[in-house]
Amino acid sequence: MASLLYSIGRACARKAWLVLVVWLVALAAAGGSFAAFSGQLSNAFTLPGSETERLQNVLKDKVPEASHGTGQVVISTDDDKPFTGEQKSQIADALSGAEKVDGVASTTNPFQTKSSIEESKSQLDDAARQLEGAWGQLGSGQQQLEDGRQKVDQAQKQLDETKQKAAASPDADQAKGQLDEQQKQIDKQRSELDGKQDEFEKNRDQLKERQQEYDQKLKLFDLSKSAALVSQDGTTAVASISFDKSEQNISQDTKDSLVKTIDDAGIEGVSIDYSQSIAQDLGALAGPAEIIGVVVALVVLLIMLGTIVAAGLPILTALIGVGIGVLITMSLSAVIDIQQITPMLGLMLGLAVGIDYSLFILNRHRVNLREGHRLTDSIALANGTSGNAVVFAGTTVIIALLALNVVGIPFLGIMGTTAAMCVLIAVLISVTLTPALLGLIGLRVLNKNERAAYHGHAGKHLKTKTLREAHGWSSVVTRHPVLVIIGAVIALGIIAIPTASMRLGLPDSSTESVDSTDYKAYKTIEDKFGAGANGTILAVAELPSDTDESTANDLQLKIAEKIKQQDDVKNVVPGPISKDHSVEVFQVTPEEGPAAESTENLVNDLRNLSSETQKDDDVTLGVTGQTGGNIDISQILSQALPGYIGIVLGLSFVIMVLVFRSILVPLIATLGFLFSLLASFGGVVAIYQWGWLGQIFQVHDATIVLSFLPTLAVGILFGLAMDYQMFLVSGMREAHTHGANARTAVVMGYNQSARVVVAAAIIMFSVFGGFVFSELTMIRSIGFGLAFGVLLDAFVIRMSLIPAAMHLLGESAWWLPRWLDKILPNVDVEGASLERHNDEETPDRQ
Repeated sequence: MASLLYSIGRACARKAWLVLVVWLVALAAAGGSFAAFSGQLSNAFTLPGSETERLQNVLKDKVPEASHGTGQVVISTDDDKPFTGEQKSQIADALSGAEKVDGVASTTNPFQTKSSIEESKSQLDDAARQLEGAWGQLGSGQQQLEDGRQKVDQAQKQLDETKQKAAASPDADQAKGQLDEQQKQIDKQRSELDGKQDEFEKNRDQLKERQQEYDQKLKLFDLSKSAALVSQDGTTAVASISFDKSEQNISQDTKDSLVKTIDDAGIEGVSIDYSQSIAQDLGALAGPAEIIGVVVALVVLLIMLGTIVAAGLPILTALIGVGIGVLITMSLSAVIDIQQITPMLGLMLGLAVGIDYSLFILNRHRVNLREGHRLTDSIALANGTSGNAVVFAGTTVIIALLALNVVGIPFLGIMGTTAAMCVLIAVLISVTLTPALLGLIGLRVLNKNERAAYHGHAGKHLKTKTLREAHGWSSVVTRHPVLVIIGAVIALGIIAIPTASMRLGLPDSSTESVDSTDYKAYKTIEDKFGAGANGTILAVAELPSDTDESTANDLQLKIAEKIKQQDDVKNVVPGPISKDHSVEVFQVTPEEGPAAESTENLVNDLRNLSSETQKDDDVTLGVTGQTGGNIDISQILSQALPGYIGIVLGLSFVIMVLVFRSILVPLIATLGFLFSLLASFGGVVAIYQWGWLGQIFQVHDATIVLSFLPTLAVGILFGLAMDYQMFLVSGMREAHTHGANARTAVVMGYNQSARVVVAAAIIMFSVFGGFVFSELTMIRSIGFGLAFGVLLDAFVIRMSLIPAAMHLLGESAWWLPRWLDKILPNVDVEGASLERHNDEETPDRQ
């Protein structure tokens, strides 16, 4: 590989303009692909094959209106007084206009809903009075019947006594006719009473049916009335918007047109805010904060390299590479679901590694020039040595990112794959475009004094400290290795403490900027309607296929009451029933917000309730919707995280055994990575979950940790840790291989690579740090986690703990069993064999 890269570097330096044109054409082609094929980015996270996804498909088939995307328009009076009649009328007109927007299926006027609730209450009150009167009349009728039967029974008794007396008298035959006539009259009265009793029973059954119907309506009303869309003080109303597509398929044009229509309606004296599903712009990517991160990187490069030409070269190559990668990623959105965060991740990672990889080659080229190599030879040698290390390091990052596919969550696999593509492009650009640009700028890669020395004495002017002499931080590390190791472990252990309480989830609108409309909408709903109104849960009941309408209605009420009995349920609103009466929908409002632990417990409780409903009524109960889906994703990622960490740690150990031909060095490095990883998680939890230093990092509502942040961080930080391990420790191994004792080799390797590793780490930290204040809230915690992780791993682990441990171990650090030494291939990461070959030739500059 080193020889191949040497040849590529030489060829690119000689054909510089051709290489530059090829990459610019590639950038233009990626731009054309984006213009022709890019589709809608998504902000919804789905989990194919999950129960949530299955129920969502059931709703699409059975109750289509329940599967459409929805949004909320939150309207509040500016004077904090109840809405006036005029304002209500203007709001109604605005919502009527909103229904005409392409992509909007319907709108719900909150005041009409309130009026409907009040009207329903009035009708129920009238029905209650009518039933009360009817039961009263029925009771009176029953009493009359009982009185009538009593009179008839009394008459019958008297008649029977008369018959007995008449039978004993001599005029019995004459009295018989009269008595028979009286008996007929009594029998007739009894028959009339029996008829009235039958009619009474019929009326009583009808009244019971009316009573049951009333009781059912009253229970449904009691369930639904608490889900009002107008606050109790009358100052805030929430209008619901239903779209004709699922949430991830709502176009940005539809959202923009909806907002414009309502804003332009001219509703006086009110403030209007929109929920996240309406307000979020899915086209926004980089902002000022990200640009500042790149500027900081440029400043670091300028300080390190001393020339603006050299400092700008890694920035230029990284921008070209990341432009190609991000444009290709966004072009894929036409054929697969691409989350808004996906191109942002590629942008962040592509910039960071693109700058660093180019810097490693550029720095080696500068060293070669100062040592007296000819320009083209220097470029080729830099590409064959540091370029070889770049390829190897980039490969580890790519493997770690592609390994995200094993987690089993498609959107995370797509993130990893597209990010890996951006890293691959960065590697290719580093070993082709960087040599080409180095060939174009010539000796301007050196500062003025270095160029003068190059032309005069070929580097003899350089006053450098010997590589064998420990100085600066390396002297502290080698003089007090035990203290350094203990200090590093204790410091990382303390920082990692919050990791034990980490809760994963997907952030809600409470994490958005305080001046954003979706944040204002969220907080207004929380204040006026309760936190749970921001995270309603969609419960779905699947009924037996032969269920009739009456049974479905009874089951709807029965299931709703069972749901209402669960802990942390504020209210339950029974929704539509499918036409075939096989599916029922319930909107469940929890007591707390969508990210609360109690809400997660409620989702689990509702799913566990299914066993009871199946046993009692043969009804399966499940949970779907955004809140349920987000919890599903978080739980699956939490379960998959330990296994993924194990895979990465195992991969880390194997790779380093191959590279460094040692057991203890890879073991220490792998454990060090684990320490820095847990410490970076601790920092994320402390800031984004606990709210520490919230004002500095713009965390105003501390909540949960982004569910896929730890998994992403494991893969990315592993790759970057291997970069620094490779560039720092490979120099130590090379010095030891060339005859230096183990402790001297540590100092030599440290002195040789420390400067460029520090610069690379600061650049990486700056680029990632720029995303901490990104306009896209979801990327902020990722940016912090990666920036903090790089800082800890580079400076605490690679620059402190690793050299201290290796100095302490001495020759034991390089111990390798003989049987293993025989079977391991010789991996020449930094092209040492190529370097030795070139050292045999005396440079002859032209």
